[in-house]
Amino acid sequence: MEVILAKSAGFCFGVKRAVDKVYEQIEGASGHPIYTYGPIIHNEEVVKDLEKRGVSVIRDEQQLRSLDQGTIIIRSHGVSKQIYQIIEKSNLSCVDATCPFVKRIHKIVERESRLGRPIIVIGNQGHPEVEGITGWAEGPVMVAESETEAEVIANNLSGFGCIVSQTTFNYNKFKDLVEIFKKKGYNGNVVNTICNATEERQIEAGRIATEVDAMIVIGDRHSSNTCKLFEICSKKCADTYFIQTLEDLHMELPITTALIGITAGASTPNNIIEEVQNYVRINF
Repeated sequence: MEVILAKSAGFCFGVKRAVDKVYEQIEGASGHPIYTYGPIIHNEEVVKDLEKRGVSVIRDEQQLRSLDQGTIIIRSHGVSKQIYQIIEKSNLSCVDATCPFVKRIHKIVERESRLGRPIIVIGNQGHPEVEGITGWAEGPVMVAESETEAEVIANNLSGFGCIVSQTTFNYNKFKDLVEIFKKKGYNGNVVNTICNATEERQIEAGRIATEVDAMIVIGDRHSSNTCKLFEICSKKCADTYFIQTLEDLHMELPITTALIGITAGASTPNNIIEEVQNYVRINF
């Protein structure tokens, strides 16, 4: 079986940086507790390995407030401004592993909202990155994930606002939602804050999916960017499979299948990608 592996598959810069920071803290821990605020990345295999090494996950503000010692590592998705304030007041050590591209959005939102501009975040409601972004607004902030939500916000928006995006949002969908605002007369700032790596990964995945007989997308079910890859590939290749590890791979392919494509989300470790790739080459 011939396999096409996406060149962009696997850890992006921000994810690798965040994971490396946690392992650095483990090596120099000297017995003091280490926590991540939320899973450091959206990948269960990585989180399990860190837990084996003594890293605990803080799930909410209440848990954070209960701590009086240790190091808190801010997840790659970023957090609200309030979380930093709680850590500082608790005299806990803080290691900021927020992706620099996400950090840039925080600064834009904070600056624009201080100027009195309402903030519109185009992204997935409830996603930790989006929750973190909205937590830097000092005024009105709204989230649009669908055309319906964009219509409602646009109809009620007045004044000069600022539109930003979740870094892993579907680029084409972002453009479509922005167009809705513009048709409603919006003439405020529009900042495309989708990460270049995300956009390149989506374009490459879509291209490969049009060339192959079957497509495998590897990543965590909670990973926004991986879900977007699956969505894109599914539209271009009917036999598209979403797996987290090799154990999830149960493909029933036609005899005529000759070419399989593989891509992976930004939080998928290379060893999992290689394991799937080698298995497919040998067994199909």
